[in-house]
Amino acid sequence: MEPCGIDIERPDRKSDTMKFLDLAKVHLKSGAGGNGCVSFRRAAHEEFGGPDGGNGGQGGDVVAEVVDGLNTLIDFRYQQHFFAKNGRPGMGKQRSGKDGDDVVLKVPVGTEILEDDEETVIMDLTEVGQRVLLAKGGNGGFGNLHFKSSTNQAPRRANPGQPLIERTVWLRLKLIADAGLLGLPNAGKSTFLASTSNARPKIADYPFTTLHPNLGVVGIDSTEFVMADIPGLIEGAHEGRGVGDQFLGHVERCAVLLHLIDGTAEDVVMDYKTIVSELEQYGGNLAFKKRITALNKIDALDEVERAKKHHALEVVSGKKVHQISGVTRVGLADCLRDIRFAIDSHNSSTLQTETVKWRP
Repeated sequence: MEPCGIDIERPDRKSDTMKFLDLAKVHLKSGAGGNGCVSFRRAAHEEFGGPDGGNGGQGGDVVAEVVDGLNTLIDFRYQQHFFAKNGRPGMGKQRSGKDGDDVVLKVPVGTEILEDDEETVIMDLTEVGQRVLLAKGGNGGFGNLHFKSSTNQAPRRANPGQPLIERTVWLRLKLIADAGLLGLPNAGKSTFLASTSNARPKIADYPFTTLHPNLGVVGIDSTEFVMADIPGLIEGAHEGRGVGDQFLGHVERCAVLLHLIDGTAEDVVMDYKTIVSELEQYGGNLAFKKRITALNKIDALDEVERAKKHHALEVVSGKKVHQISGVTRVGLADCLRDIRFAIDSHNSSTLQTETVKWRP
């Protein structure tokens, strides 16, 4: 029998594991406590041995822990159920049951844990080593030895173990970066990140080249900071158009935002207003964050057109607008220094707020 001419394409898991995942739904179940034991001591020449039933073991907990070296939730694509072990029942001869093993969910720095409604935040994990208890294991039941007293020398009762806890939570990753890149698709964000950092994002001359966030370490004047590049926004992104505003959460933690405007666009003022409008529609404090605006791709403009668009942006934004080119690196140093200054100002103000002591 001749083989048919149909090629079956097998999924390449190795390449799939390199993909970025920032939202995952997981189902958790703690361990139930072990039952207490009803037992009496039996020995030769001992008519009334007395109770010797042990307690049940503690059920295992489900815990989330922040570990170093992770920057995605891709592991939770292949495993969504995490069940801790039940505690073992108590036994005779005053032997307690074994405690159930805990289950630890290893998550990257910047992970938010939310209830099943995707709104209520359980914990925001921002430091390596942080742990949060998501489902506590049940306590083990008491054996009949526990109930022995002067008035009840031979109790015949024992407690059952506490039941397990079952819940569903969402894990949402928000990358921790000092600065974030914003702009319409094809505004030159990835080129800017590649020119100023060690990151090597995909770069091409078509919209939505970037489909997941990228991080890069930027150096200027012997200092370094982390910059995040997210997929471009379009008008109506808050309603789900394009890739939507799902990645805006990755720049919520940034101290400053760099808004890049494509200098080759026909209407740079409209492009500016589109991004500002989407930030306001997104909500939160993104619209009120420190924002630095830059006219990009000036190497493709003549002097007259460049001056005209630069003036129009300064009028509509009401502040200084940088003129840069990610390809020729013109103006990048001054722009990066302003970003570094904004980050330092934000960090110093945050530090002062934390060190102010409460006074009655």
